[in-house]
Amino acid sequence: MSLKQKITDDMKSAMRAKETARLGTIRLLLAAMKQREVDERIELSDADIIAIIEKMNKQRRDSISQYEAAGRQELADAEKFEMSVLQAYLPQAMSEAEIAAEIEAAIAASGAAGPQDMGKVVAAIKPKLLGRADMGKVSGLIKSRLSR
Repeated sequence: MSLKQKITDDMKSAMRAKETARLGTIRLLLAAMKQREVDERIELSDADIIAIIEKMNKQRRDSISQYEAAGRQELADAEKFEMSVLQAYLPQAMSEAEIAAEIEAAIAASGAAGPQDMGKVVAAIKPKLLGRADMGKVSGLIKSRLSR
């Protein structure tokens, strides 16, 4: 079953169960997916959907930090709930050791020698880690590894 079909089925089950908060989050995701399909005139693949979910999660993380800084815990909790719903559609997260192994393999495969080769390593590793690791953290790990 494709990811798109799973999300649609989950929307229907949330409607039947009258889970309004979960339903709202799923509808936001479906709207973002439909918007991208219409804008680019394409049929989304699972990788495209994962990229959309990653972007939505990043927005939620930013909102949570701003709400907590402003003392609006109820809004931060709502964003955390939305993140938990979106996380269910992402592949299993990788451990730190698995990420480090992937970075080492990508550095070896691309022949990267220093920080100037960071783009090559990121391009090689991004398809493998998309949705399974925070690319911001991965980028920092790659940078520190290449700076040695």
